[in-house]
Amino acid sequence: MRVSGVTVRRRIFIALLLGSLLFLLLITRLGYVQLWQGPSLREDAEDLWTRDIPFEAKRGRILDRNGEVLAYNISVPSVMAIPAQIQDKPDAARKLAPILKAEEQKILKEISRRERIVRVPKGRRISEEVAKQVQALNIPGIRLVEDSQRYYPNGSLAAHVLGFTGIDNQGLTGVERIYNEKLQGKRGHVTYGANAAGQKMPGLSERFIPPVDGQDLYLTIDADIQRIIERELDQAMAVYEPDDAISIAFSPKTGEVLGMASRPNYDPGHYKDYPVETYNRNLPIWKTYEPGSTFKIITLAAALEDKKVDLNKDMFNDPGSIKVAGATLRCWKRGGHGQQTFLEGVQNSCNPGFVLLGQRLGKDRLFHYINQFGFGKRTGIDLLGEENGVLFKLSRVGPVELATTAFGQGVSVTPIQQVQAVGAAINGGKLMKPHLAKSWHDPKTGKTVQENKPQSVRRVISPETSAEVRQALESVVANGTGRNAYIDGYRVGGKTGTAQVVENGVYSKSKHIVSFIGFAPADDPQILVYTAINNPKGIQFGGLVAAPIVRNILESSLHHMKVPPRTQQMDKKYQYPDKKIVQVPNLIGMERKDITASYYAFPLDIAGSGTKVSYQSPQPGTRIEEGATIRVYLGDK
Repeated sequence: MRVSGVTVRRRIFIALLLGSLLFLLLITRLGYVQLWQGPSLREDAEDLWTRDIPFEAKRGRILDRNGEVLAYNISVPSVMAIPAQIQDKPDAARKLAPILKAEEQKILKEISRRERIVRVPKGRRISEEVAKQVQALNIPGIRLVEDSQRYYPNGSLAAHVLGFTGIDNQGLTGVERIYNEKLQGKRGHVTYGANAAGQKMPGLSERFIPPVDGQDLYLTIDADIQRIIERELDQAMAVYEPDDAISIAFSPKTGEVLGMASRPNYDPGHYKDYPVETYNRNLPIWKTYEPGSTFKIITLAAALEDKKVDLNKDMFNDPGSIKVAGATLRCWKRGGHGQQTFLEGVQNSCNPGFVLLGQRLGKDRLFHYINQFGFGKRTGIDLLGEENGVLFKLSRVGPVELATTAFGQGVSVTPIQQVQAVGAAINGGKLMKPHLAKSWHDPKTGKTVQENKPQSVRRVISPETSAEVRQALESVVANGTGRNAYIDGYRVGGKTGTAQVVENGVYSKSKHIVSFIGFAPADDPQILVYTAINNPKGIQFGGLVAAPIVRNILESSLHHMKVPPRTQQMDKKYQYPDKKIVQVPNLIGMERKDITASYYAFPLDIAGSGTKVSYQSPQPGTRIEEGATIRVYLGDK
């Protein structure tokens, strides 16, 4: 059958149209692949024929508030293997094993893996001497790369604050972990061309992508105050042999933690040598226990704020106990303190007096203030592992629970909660968020990248109430149970605490946590120190064990901080065996016979062969404890 010319032309036209459409689709596809997918496909191709040798970034340094370095990285070599480039793997394993002190079969197994690059067993963070021995082998496919290792120059100082890093230089505990992302920086690498077998392609240059070092972290910690705290804790551990010990130094105005330590301690550079519970539990934020009488500060502040008491005018009688709903709640002093003002009740840490204050407030108001002061919830300090503490549910608070809570029994708190709350009670009434990170700095220029400002959570009491609390707590140190924290020349306030340890749901009769919280100067608090000693051997009273420790920390820290002495200090009420503070007389120019006759109350250490005193130490006018030795030098001029 003959096909007409029209039909032929139609078919040719349709074929041409379809061909043109297919060609257009092909051109479109090629354009899409070339222009749109080109960069992505090129990257994928480069990934197939390139290999990377990683270079770790230097982890950012950690420094104290004054710039003393507490943690930094040191460069160390590590051994890597590119399996495809190793021609004789058994021979390579045999040569490397004795140098790296590793099993030959383990090395052979690793360098035989079908991967681009692997770590050689026992080749991580080797010494320079070992690195030179590996390099001298000149084995193709065995590379030395720069690695880094965390170094803590002060050993165990501030260990629980700093924390430590793992094998890959990642933060595991402390600020090392919580700020790991900023500290670790970004890894760099060397890129080189390789064929399908992984062998280096000749003629192609290597490309180095430098690592980005982590930022430097400045802490609120003062390394000198930290050393003072740890010195006192070490002394306490040696003298009292407690189960554990805790101390925190805190700036009540800013919420900055100036020092934080606990015992037992560890060295973060060798953390594997210690029990896991030692390095994994930061007691100042983790440990919960009944606070005892230090908690009375909260009851006192609440009663003053709600105007439920006039400390100087209101009186009560303490026969040694008080009955509440059939329960007998005793004072620590057998026989009681008798008739006294509420201020004297604060000075004497009298339980019945605080029961009465709790009753005047009522459970709703007392627990309102307890919650406002931050108890029962985390403070939000920048460390992991913080606990909440435990409070009575308001619906389950009866007369007895109200009474015991008022003097610090039946509630469970953490040390950092205590510090935050008392800081608010004395700083003018503001609850400040505790924090450890002060600022972040560029590791190359040193310029500040970010600075953490003090953060006020809320106002809890008025400045006027706070001033009354400070005055009452200053009188505790001058005239009450806190006398052992008295520092001549500074106005110190504080409160003792002695709480029974709960074991198996009952109060132990022989174990106590003794504590003291103190601050100075009382007219303008610059530093607040809390110390708790768990189950000290022998004496178990906060005023006898913990108060002297806080006194030593405060006195050394105040001098370090260059806080000037105060005037108008409350006179100390001396009790046996307290020693009075007296002024050193001026002996310069006096004859030897006169000083030995007139100043027999002072032991004299006399040196020199002259007839008159030409020099003395301490200098005239210095205030010292009565009975302290005065050293004099006799000369003729």
